[in-house]
Amino acid sequence: MDVDIRELNVGALPSAIDALDDRVLLALSVRKAEAAATRRLMAVAALFSLGGGMVAGSVFVPSAVAASPLTPLIPASPLAPSTILDAR
Repeated sequence: MDVDIRELNVGALPSAIDALDDRVLLALSVRKAEAAATRRLMAVAALFSLGGGMVAGSVFVPSAVAASPLTPLIPASPLAPSTILDAR
């Protein structure tokens, strides 16, 4: 086994192994650039969405209407502990 290991140590490495580091580092830099671009795109989408919501909420404001009681046909409950709690 020692002889086999010495033969492997003496032999030249294939060129693909020498280029492997460069390919891995290039792929990592591309992935890092894509992640940064994705973060920027998400930030722009969030700002656009919030801005659109603010504009739509301020431009299309419905007129204020007084709320009517939910049950107009039922009188105040005699079992209510207080008339202060009666919503009508």
